[in-house]
Amino acid sequence: MSFRLLLLFACITRLALAGTANDDAIALFKAKRYPDSREAFEKVVAAEPKNAEAHYYLGMLAKRRNDNDEAIHQLEQATALAPANSDYFADLGDAYGTAASGAGLFAKPGWALKCQAALEKSVALNPDNLGARNGLVTYYRQAPTFLGGGLSKAYEQAAEIKKRDPIMGAAVYGQLFLAEKKYDEAFATFEDVLKVSPDNYLALYSIGRTAAQTGLRLDRGEQTLRRCLEIPPGKGDPGHAGVQWRLGNIAEKRGNPAAAREHYKAGLKDDPNFTQLTDALAKLK
Repeated sequence: MSFRLLLLFACITRLALAGTANDDAIALFKAKRYPDSREAFEKVVAAEPKNAEAHYYLGMLAKRRNDNDEAIHQLEQATALAPANSDYFADLGDAYGTAASGAGLFAKPGWALKCQAALEKSVALNPDNLGARNGLVTYYRQAPTFLGGGLSKAYEQAAEIKKRDPIMGAAVYGQLFLAEKKYDEAFATFEDVLKVSPDNYLALYSIGRTAAQTGLRLDRGEQTLRRCLEIPPGKGDPGHAGVQWRLGNIAEKRGNPAAAREHYKAGLKDDPNFTQLTDALAKLK
C-alpha cells in the first residue's frame, strides 16, 4: 500500500472514530447523564480541538449547570469553527442574554448588543429558525430603543413566526399581549391555540404562566399546568421543572405555602440547577 493510501486510510479512520465519540457523548447527553456526557465531550475536544459540535455541547452542558462564562467560551468556539450553523448562534445569543441580565450597569449594554447580533446572525443564516426568531421577540420586547429594542420589531418577528408556524406564532403573540398587560387578549390567544391543538404544550404552559403571574384564572392555570406534567415538552419549551415552579406560584397566590413548597421541591428533583425554584423555596416562610 502506498504512503498516500496509508495517509488517506488514517484520516478516514480518525474521522470515523471522532464521529463515534461524538455520537456516544450525544447519547449520554440525551439520556440526561450530564456529568458523563461532559467528560466524554472533554475527551473529544482534547483529541480534536477543532470539533465544533463537541464545543457546542460543552457550552450547552455549562448552561445547564449555570456556568454561563464557560457556556459563552464554548459556544463562541463552536460558532468560530462552524460559522454557518444557525443553531449555534441562537444558543450563543441566549448565553449573551443571560450575561446581560446579570451584568452591572456599564457592562449590560455590551452583552445586550452581542445577544442581538448573535440572534440576528442566526436568523440570517436560517430564516426558518423559529427559536432564534422567538429569542429576538424577547430581546426586542425587553431592550430599550437605544439598544435596538422596540415592540414594533417584536411584532414583526412574531408575524414571521406565525407565517411559518401558525400555532407557535399565536403563542408568541400571546406572550406579547401579556407583556403589554393585555391579559384577556393573552388568555384568548392561548385558548385559540388549544382549540386547534388541544395538547399544545407551549399554549398550556403559557395559560398557566399567565395565571401564575397575574393571579387571574388560577383554576384554569392550574389545570393546564397539570396537563403539561402529563406530556413531554417540545424542543425549546419550558421543562417540567418550570411547570412545577408555576404551580408553586399559583399555590402561593392562593395562600397555600405548604403546597407551593411541595411543587418547588418536585421541580428541583427534576432539575436541581433551576435557580428560580431554589430562590422561591428560600423565600417561603
